[in-house]
Parts: sequence; structure tokens; C-alpha cells
Amino acid sequence: MPRTALTARRLHDRAEPVHAVTYFAPESRAALDGLGYRGFWSGYFAARSAPLGPVPADVVTAAFYNFTAERVAKALPAAWDVASPSEALAARESSAAAVLRRCGVGDEEAATVADLVRRAVASADTDGRVLYGANRALPWPSDPQARLWHATTLLREHRGDGHVAVLTAEGLSGRECNVLHAAAGGVPAEMIKRARDYDDDQWALHQEALRGRGLLDGDGVLTGEGRKFKRHIEDRTDTIALSVLAGLDDSDVEALFQALTPITRKVVAAGDVPAGTPMGLSRDDLDDGSARLD
Repeated sequence: MPRTALTARRLHDRAEPVHAVTYFAPESRAALDGLGYRGFWSGYFAARSAPLGPVPADVVTAAFYNFTAERVAKALPAAWDVASPSEALAARESSAAAVLRRCGVGDEEAATVADLVRRAVASADTDGRVLYGANRALPWPSDPQARLWHATTLLREHRGDGHVAVLTAEGLSGRECNVLHAAAGGVPAEMIKRARDYDDDQWALHQEALRGRGLLDGDGVLTGEGRKFKRHIEDRTDTIALSVLAGLDDSDVEALFQALTPITRKVVAAGDVPAGTPMGLSRDDLDDGSARLD
């Protein structure tokens, strides 16, 4: 069976929780608080944008896509008066590694995944992928769990940059994409409104824009055209995300799935990453470690 969009989707469901410990685990929050950041968002924007260096807030707003410029500007560039990008990078890497060790991820299994991903990204170009490119330019850590976390971060940002490209090409703003995602059932509307700063009037404004395109009905529910459009967005994102695996043969891809899936199970079982997040991850087939390529 050829590699399909489902291959990329299932890889995302396995890699993203490993990366996401940096947003949810207490060790990660404590590490950023220890640098002097106050509040979740200050540390979030500093740590995630740190691979870019101390760029203007407008650059981060553009790269992150679905946050308001006002939210980003509350954190940046003030974050760099608290700690440097290199200090933020070190804190996020070491704390994520500590979380993965606490989750029971061993050195050998971590190294297996990291080595496979390192081979994959060596030939996965950075064309149009700013956050992926910035993270790929960082040195690979020596600590096995830190290498694993860096590997899943590369997979995550490679896919994320591609997703933004697809949304932009379809004329969907960063603010509209959150509303569409909620309407599709990917995340509860109240959760995304809190996480991405919408009041009721703003939410209604973006609903109206989507309604004008025939994607939502009068109740804010996806129309038939809206369901087709959302499926197209996700399928196209998955399809172009497959390029990150082009440097691996099928046996390598199978080995990656077989090594990564048990790690993801451990991370999920630890409970740091909640089942419901703005990322809309699936945990339905984590009992199946196969890449399903044959």
C-alpha cells in the first residue's frame, strides 16, 4: 500500500503528544517560570519563537498564524528582557527531556526515534517552512530524551508550516481557521475562544465571514460545502506533510512507527497532555504500532 494522507495523520497523532509536553507538563512551566517569565503565554511565545531569535512580534504573529497581534505583543519583545532566546531554548529542551524521562521513556527507544527522524529531516527541505527551518538549524542535543523531543518538534513544525500554507492558499485567515476548526468538531468553541482570545462579537464576525463563503449555516454548523472544504484542508495538509518521510524507505517508516507508538502511549498515560486540546489529536489507534504500509 502506498503512503497516503492517513500515514501522515497517524504520524502526527504519535509525534504531537511527545512534543506537546512542553506546553502542559509542570516541569516545563516551572523551567520557564524559573527564567522569570510570568504567566503561561509569556513563556509560550518566548520558548516557541526562540529558534527564530529576537525577531519583531510581527514576525512571530505571522509564523504562528492564528494568534492576535495584540496577544503576541504582550509577550514579545519584552520576553527578551527577561531571558535570552538561548536561555529559553535550553529551558524548554531540558524540561521536556525531564518530562519524557518521568514518563518512562528510555534512552534506547528515544534514540531510535531520534535517529530515524534525523535521517528523514536531512533530506526534507525547508522551502516555505520558517518554524521548521529555524528548529532544524538548531544543534541536535546529546541527551537521548532531548533528542527525541527535538525530533518530534521538527515533525510538528514541518507539518504546522505546511498547514499554514494550505490555509493561506485557500484564503482562510488565522482567526477564521479557529472558528472553522471548532465548527468541524475539532475542538470545543469555548476552549478555542479562551485559548485564542475571542469575545462573542469577534467570534460572530468570523462566523459571518465563513457563512458568506457558504461554509457555515445560520446556526454556525458546517454546511455540506463546509465539510468538503475542511476535509480538503486536512487531506492537503496530510499529503504535503508526507514529504518529511521521503528520505526513509518503507522499512524505516515502519520502524519509526513501531518505536514511536509505545512512547506516545507512555506520554498519554502520564496524563500531562489533556485529551482535549486546540490541536484536536486522535488517540483512537495508539494500540496499533504499524505504519500500515503493506
